[in-house]
Amino acid sequence: MKGRFIVIEGLEGAGKSSAVATVTAWLTQQGHSFITVREPGGTPFAEALRDLVKQDWKEHITAEAELLLMYAARVQLVDNVIKPALTQGQWVVGDRHDLSSRAYQGGGRELGDEKLQHLKHLTLGDFQPDLTLYLDINPEIGLARALQRGDLDRIEKETLEFFHRTRARYREIATQESGICVIDASQDIKQVQRDITEALEQQWPA
Repeated sequence: MKGRFIVIEGLEGAGKSSAVATVTAWLTQQGHSFITVREPGGTPFAEALRDLVKQDWKEHITAEAELLLMYAARVQLVDNVIKPALTQGQWVVGDRHDLSSRAYQGGGRELGDEKLQHLKHLTLGDFQPDLTLYLDINPEIGLARALQRGDLDRIEKETLEFFHRTRARYREIATQESGICVIDASQDIKQVQRDITEALEQQWPA
């Protein structure tokens, strides 16, 4: 039996790491074999691209260059890790996927969705997650949480307006497309965990 692909999405400080832990705990309870991956990254080449994307540069990084690096890393991960794992019957839990680019570059960088759809078709075809859990949080709250973790990377240092545009795009897509479950990430962590578990149980009843 083919595995399933579950993706965790959200702004900085939304609690993606805790959500991944909640999902993997549920998968373990259900007896499913699984792997976890992150984007950008997940393969040696993709991790090198992650470093390029995250670090500060003494030049302006264009939105288009950033976008292309994201999709280059993504297709490496999908083709070399995710698809083989799914074929072998493993479930895959991803920390970010294509929806991140549509929100951050499409919304935050204001590139729009048309360019991204062409790039997605070129690199991923019709490949998509079985379920996306979008952790929705106000950018002010999320960034305050992210600051508590330590130094911010290049993208995390963006303006508050950038993150409001990104959040707005996340929410817009979530209302338009199936397969995306919105989780209120501003709640108590226990309630967030319960909401995630409930979404998983609704998607795959015992």
